[in-house]
Parts: sequence; C-alpha cells; structure tokens
Amino acid sequence: MVIRPTPHDVIQVNFTKLDSELPSPVRAHIGDAAVDLHCRDGITLYPGDRASVGTGIAVAIPPGYAGFVLPRSGHAKSYGIGVVNGPGLVDSGYRGEVTVLLINHGKDPVTFRRGDRIAQLAVLPVPEVEWVEVEELDDTVRGDGGFGSTGA
Repeated sequence: MVIRPTPHDVIQVNFTKLDSELPSPVRAHIGDAAVDLHCRDGITLYPGDRASVGTGIAVAIPPGYAGFVLPRSGHAKSYGIGVVNGPGLVDSGYRGEVTVLLINHGKDPVTFRRGDRIAQLAVLPVPEVEWVEVEELDDTVRGDGGFGSTGA
C-alpha cells in the first residue's frame, strides 16, 4: 500500500537508541522540519577532511517516506562544515545506525565533541514511481538545457 500523506498527517517514526547517553531526536521548535542528529564519538575535521560520524540512533522510517540527512546551516556558515552526499538518504528499509558523512570545507580544524549536534534529519513523503521507457520525451520550453542554461 502506498501512503499518500497530506501536509497535516502525523506519522510515527520508531527509533532505537544505540547510545543511551545521547539525546533522543526531537524538534527544537514547533513547526521545525527536521530533528537534530548528535555526534556519537568526538572527532576533529581538518580542512579538506571528511568522515563518517555515527549518531547513536537507528530509525524505522515508514514505507512511503524517506529520511534526508541535511547539514546544519550554522555549521556551514561559521565553519564550512557540510554533508558530503548532502542530502544523505535513509531509505525506509534501512535499520542500521544513521551516520553522517561530514566534510570540512573551511580553513580551520573543527572539533565536534560527543553529544554535539552535527546534522539534521528530515522525514519526507516519497511517491511510488513507475519508470516507463518511451521512444521520445515531450517538448518543453527548457528542453535539454542543463547547467547554467537559465543564466548564472
């Protein structure tokens, strides 16, 4: 069965704490689109470094949804920290630890201590997609214009 949510649907996402000392995922404010993910083990990222960082939780995202691991805007602005494969994808069938692939695009080393917020997890609906091969695609105004085709 495919779930077709409306903007006001509330879904339940079960999770398991793999580290009982770390915070549970909760929204910081009503209306927030994502929950914070915390650093399971301390790490220092030097400029250009990237690392897979555990969050201490595993999730059971319901069918019809996916989790998207996003960078924290404050870390990006202040330190140049991003998510390498941003957004990272957590499929509904995955049950392992949620890990974050962090990268330091900045000029200085950045240290995350155990328990620090390192990224965010948003859960969004995803449609069931049927892929159909056709001889030719319909015409559009944009056509096959790719990178930069609409301006800088």
